[in-house]
Amino acid sequence: MQGELEEALAKQPPGAAVPRSVVVAGRTDAGVHAARQVVHVDVEPYEGQPTSRRLTVDERGLPDLDRMRHRWNRILPPDVRVLDTRVAPDGFDARFSAVRRHYRYQVSDAPWGVDPLRRRDTLAHPRPLDVDALQQASQDLLGLQDFAAYCKHREGATTIRELQRFTWRRVGEYEVHAEVSADAFCHSMVRSLVGALLMVGDGRRDVEWPHRVLDSQVRESAVAPAHGLTLVAIDYPPDAHLATRATQTRALRDTPRA
Repeated sequence: MQGELEEALAKQPPGAAVPRSVVVAGRTDAGVHAARQVVHVDVEPYEGQPTSRRLTVDERGLPDLDRMRHRWNRILPPDVRVLDTRVAPDGFDARFSAVRRHYRYQVSDAPWGVDPLRRRDTLAHPRPLDVDALQQASQDLLGLQDFAAYCKHREGATTIRELQRFTWRRVGEYEVHAEVSADAFCHSMVRSLVGALLMVGDGRRDVEWPHRVLDSQVRESAVAPAHGLTLVAIDYPPDAHLATRATQTRALRDTPRA
């Protein structure tokens, strides 16, 4: 998605000066969906009038964002849409100002697999799932912890995150949803958590196993496929706290000491 949006930004009318690089609220693995991604891009206001008649600017030197949104959506592929555009408040950073991110993972445990119309956003799991076991095991992982066992290692990156919500519910006879929220996620964290919990839900592991893995800080190989995961929402603080939040997020964190 980021690459497609950057390409659309580069195809501006003559005279438009918009940097190609955008900052996204949360990078998703290849194949993961995003229903409410947030991005920001730094631009330079126009001085005078743009050279193209197709582009109008206001008294601040900023283009008509509604018009620009329509233009971007004509350029973008049909699976990427710009839903809204606005001038960001001072101190806003799409990535570092966020206070939490929300993901949903969808699973079908139907004996025949998954509804063909849902095959692109729902995992077909071959074994029946016990939602009570899933819920019990997931609650043991909540809080500020080192999730090294559930993150793909990146040099110099911290694996300390605050997992604020991890719930499972059956929404249909054969459909189960996991709702996962945290202040931030490290690489492949949600898919690794879901992959481990599915092994509890289908009886291959006991309910205490995911927490034992967490304590071991040794990465396991159970990673759920990407297509069942969707970024559904991102929360931000009030405008006055955006810059402070961005500074806090950039600071290296540690787990609480006993």
